[in-house]
Amino acid sequence: MKLLPMLVAAAGLLLAVPAFAQDDAVKAGVEAYERGDYRAAVDRWRGAATAGNADAQFNLGQAYKLGRGVPVDLSMAEQWYGRAARQGHEQAEANYGLALFENGRRPEALPWLERAVARGDARAQYVLGIMLFNGDGAAKDWVRAYALTVRASQAGLDAASKALAQMDKYVPLDDRQKGQALARRMEQDTSRGPRPLPPVQLAEEAAPVRQAPPRATAPRPMPPATRPSPVPAGKPVPSRPAAAPRDGGWRVQLGAFGDAGNARRLWGKVAGRFAGRQPYYVKTGALTKLLVGPFGSRAEAAAACGRVSPCVPVAR
Repeated sequence: MKLLPMLVAAAGLLLAVPAFAQDDAVKAGVEAYERGDYRAAVDRWRGAATAGNADAQFNLGQAYKLGRGVPVDLSMAEQWYGRAARQGHEQAEANYGLALFENGRRPEALPWLERAVARGDARAQYVLGIMLFNGDGAAKDWVRAYALTVRASQAGLDAASKALAQMDKYVPLDDRQKGQALARRMEQDTSRGPRPLPPVQLAEEAAPVRQAPPRATAPRPMPPATRPSPVPAGKPVPSRPAAAPRDGGWRVQLGAFGDAGNARRLWGKVAGRFAGRQPYYVKTGALTKLLVGPFGSRAEAAAACGRVSPCVPVAR
């Protein structure tokens, strides 16, 4: 069984803007982009990108990825992402790894995806999970693959939720349980703040970006699902989720189902009532229990049960 990624970089495609608008050309380019003047945006960014501005390089990579003001060119996008990533640009590191993956360069993508995963990037978690499940560009590891896919699914990535349902058919129960436990440890690690990132072997100099092709008379239209959501000028890009709630050993049980799919569908309906919590799908014989948590105390779990019925506090 081999899973094929249904989504790589459609989610979270944001334009990078310096938090304090330190570069006027980058800021002006974003303002032009927001007006829909993509060619003017690219013109603003190109000079700054060539001069070494990482935000401009990342934005230029986005322009080539999405065909905004220039023809779609995934090779050019990869090159600009790479130049920004080598300067430590966080979003560029994630998008560079995803671009390398899309372009079939899986072993090269691995260290960049690992860095993005360490920062909590759901797209990277999903793609690395697929790689580890398939043994494609990385050694096969179903426990970690399952854990990463769980984390991406919990972040709201629909493709990860679908991949998780496929994995449930092939990953043994023991490995799924280990994966769930690993996912919880990952969540706890995230709540403790930034951790050291895995190193990437960098070349002394980035390869020069090849000459861009002539401009098309009009940018190629892209599906709505891949359109970026530009961040207003001067507003920093969010980089990590909020701290996880305290785990006092309590969960709430919302039901037990003969069909695990029904447990997942119920969570999809009630997830909005449990902000900051996560689902746990616990197999007991032929039944799948849907637990939600963590909660710091029995009283906290009981209070949460007031949001949905049936609901029972249970100790872990």
